[in-house]
Amino acid sequence: MVYGHSDPGRPHIVEPVTLKILVAGGFGAGKTTLVGSVSEIKPLRTEELLTEAGRPVDDIAGVESKTTTTVAMDFGRITLREDLVLYLFGTPGQDRFWFLWDELATGALGAVVLADTRRLGDCFAAIDYFERRDIAFTVAVNCFEGADRYPEDAVRDALDLDPGIPVVLCDARERESVKHVLISVVEHAMLASTAGR
Repeated sequence: MVYGHSDPGRPHIVEPVTLKILVAGGFGAGKTTLVGSVSEIKPLRTEELLTEAGRPVDDIAGVESKTTTTVAMDFGRITLREDLVLYLFGTPGQDRFWFLWDELATGALGAVVLADTRRLGDCFAAIDYFERRDIAFTVAVNCFEGADRYPEDAVRDALDLDPGIPVVLCDARERESVKHVLISVVEHAMLASTAGR
């Protein structure tokens, strides 16, 4: 609850409108980093160490330095104004945790599909998931140091995206960059909602 002060002597309770955005993508794409870089609260993380037992199912090619993985979700919050709060839910990237996605997707305004050009194919499942459920999404290409950089149109072609789906380049570690991604998701979701009426 947020407290407002329309009458200086009497505070009143303002029930904020809450918006929910999912952050999805392949294993090691930077979802946990993205949520943490923009959240105003210490993000809830459900990270566990990668183990030898997981080696056969967790393909770390291209992300060899990764030592932890999300096993349930990441959660962050951004208060946009007194009566408007944005919740971010980061999904786990491995196939074996996809059963959680349906719960996390319930009531979502839209989604970010975080892509890593070193492992671009890893985000196809997330794109397919949101397309099948008619959830508006933006593809955000996380520009890792040392990774090849491609123009947005080249990424769009490689992922076979419809022309209306936004593709943006970002750095998941940088708050301002992530804010640009989230604005893109909200704008795209609003346009999709208007077009659907």
